[in-house]
Amino acid sequence: MKHLSILAAALLTMAGAASAKPAHFNLDPNHTQVAISWTHFGFSHPAARFDSVTGDFNFDVVDPTHSSIVVTIPIASLDTGVPALDKHLKSPDFFDAGRFPTATFKSTSVQRVGEHGLKVSGDLTIHGVTKPAVLDVTVNKIGDHPMGGVAAGFDAKTVVRRSDFGITKYVPNVSDDIAITITTEAKLDQPAPADQKPADKK
Repeated sequence: MKHLSILAAALLTMAGAASAKPAHFNLDPNHTQVAISWTHFGFSHPAARFDSVTGDFNFDVVDPTHSSIVVTIPIASLDTGVPALDKHLKSPDFFDAGRFPTATFKSTSVQRVGEHGLKVSGDLTIHGVTKPAVLDVTVNKIGDHPMGGVAAGFDAKTVVRRSDFGITKYVPNVSDDIAITITTEAKLDQPAPADQKPADKK
């Protein structure tokens, strides 16, 4: 992947890295969004987003196949913009947030696809059920961020069947297939300069 190789060299220089290896990135909560959408009786395509996403992300820009990510999403952060619908989706009819408060994705492998793409396979856990899932990922940009630091940006998408996770209410009138789209920025985790580190306690 020529594009990633060039960016890798730039990132290693900016980060002062001595060798190529996965680097830890922090997900930017202000620029990370996970959204879902579905079909409602064939008439409309409602959507919801999760307003809280945390993760442990290690990205190897030289060889992305060595990268890994674990993401946790609190179901309580789901927001459709309609409070009554939010309440229903969090109820036992659907996500049952009281019993299953989080959804998680843990990567198991990463493959290169073309110049800007990756396929990230992993274990997706929703509603207490774990199933394999594959994210189609686009590498948007890697480099200096105007707001400071080094950043990497990605978009990803996949489709899952909610019935595979034991969420079957109103299928097929409310679609079984759920489209998931993700966009994120992540900042390279760099140690603070020596003059900014707290002094050792005597």
